[in-house]
Amino acid sequence: QVDLVESGGGSVQSEGSLKLSCTASGYTSSVYCMGWFRQTPEKEREGVATVEPNGRTTYTDSVKGRFTLSRDNAGNTLYLQMNSLKPEDTAVYYCAAKIQLGPCDYASDYSRGYWGQGTQVTVSS
Repeated sequence: QVDLVESGGGSVQSEGSLKLSCTASGYTSSVYCMGWFRQTPEKEREGVATVEPNGRTTYTDSVKGRFTLSRDNAGNTLYLQMNSLKPEDTAVYYCAAKIQLGPCDYASDYSRGYWGQGTQVTVSS
């Protein structure tokens, strides 16, 4: 059983910054893809950024240059540094993990993986 616990959400003004954390237990970083996804009541869940076991990262176009994904040395904590936040970044952000049986990128299917409880990010203009 893999457990994922997110933290770091909150409310900021436009152009502000937040750093999300996802602490994982019960998994091995060498075989799992991990990533951040977000969802609003008006939109379907979308992939934001993901990392493969080898460290390769992918980002959706709307966050490239603003968001940075990283992991701690043990690979148990995943971070999402979010800079230059925009109101359209407002969403519930979820951390997810899956065993790498295929693509890990943000557009791939994580629905059968493990998910955290989500953390709210609100950006005001």
